[in-house]
Amino acid sequence: MKQTKIAIIGAGGLTGKELTKLIAHHPGFELVHVTSNQVDGKHIRDIFPDLSHLPDLKFQKHDAPIPKEAGIVLATPNEVSLEKAPQFLKDGRKVIDLSGTFRLHNQNKFEKAYQFPHTEFGMMDQVVFGLPELFREKLKNANFVSNPGCYATSAILPIALLGNLRKEIQGPVIVDAKSGVSGAGGRTEEIKFAYTHVYENFRAYKILTHQHEPEMEEYGFVGTEEKEILFTPHLLPVYRGILATIYISFPKGIDPKQVAEKFQIASEKEPFVRLYQTPEEVEIRKVQNTNFLDLGFRIKGNTLVIVSALDNLVKGAAGQALQNLNLMYGYPETEGLVTL
Repeated sequence: MKQTKIAIIGAGGLTGKELTKLIAHHPGFELVHVTSNQVDGKHIRDIFPDLSHLPDLKFQKHDAPIPKEAGIVLATPNEVSLEKAPQFLKDGRKVIDLSGTFRLHNQNKFEKAYQFPHTEFGMMDQVVFGLPELFREKLKNANFVSNPGCYATSAILPIALLGNLRKEIQGPVIVDAKSGVSGAGGRTEEIKFAYTHVYENFRAYKILTHQHEPEMEEYGFVGTEEKEILFTPHLLPVYRGILATIYISFPKGIDPKQVAEKFQIASEKEPFVRLYQTPEEVEIRKVQNTNFLDLGFRIKGNTLVIVSALDNLVKGAAGQALQNLNLMYGYPETEGLVTL
């Protein structure tokens, strides 16, 4: 069986490491190139000694030549993706970008959220947003995919799966989400994400200014009138996982059977969506190291409360990227993801 070659640019980071592990165990993909400017020249097994069965590769600089025919995954900071993605696409490569650089179709919202000018905004008409539950058919023919954010996925999917019920929503929608440090932290060991600052501690950050807020608004309401979302992220003293509580108001009472039917259909159709009978059953520990998004809900009066959970490094990043790679290259969508 001929394998599809994959290169990961920025493989030394947290999401890059997670994707390296997934690709190395995928029967259809061959990891042929990994880069990291920080650990250039070091063997991949020396950097990730906790991972077994890694290929015989050494990290190279981001600018090093890439083997021909290799698909590209960018696990790089936003500015690096802005520079690299157009180059790879011009070379005829398939590209998945894990940064936020090509997610938003409103340039003003992007530049306000990410705080730097987007010099390649003309490329946005080429991008497919990498949420298979919403854009599966487009992903099968895509050459350029923008992988969703982790917080964003935890909110977009539960809202979008409500389908036509979204037309009745009375905004704003409140998203209150908690993440482990691997979802909130950057690529460097900033002191505020260090162990001593998260142990026995709990705090909010980027209140009403987080870059995933406009992403939630754009894709949670795709196909219907966009509603305002107010998003507050919190930092949990755990390593991985996101738990989101979503508060949605309606002008009048809503039938729980309607909501249950929407979510039940999704859980039966979608391989990585699981519906629980009660929101209290949704927990981070049930999704850690998996590609599942779990959800449960309850209604009181005019208010629908949805609780969702996912692993920010898997369904929130690397696992979703592999799900997208499977679709782009014609492999079964669940390949390499159902037994992590």
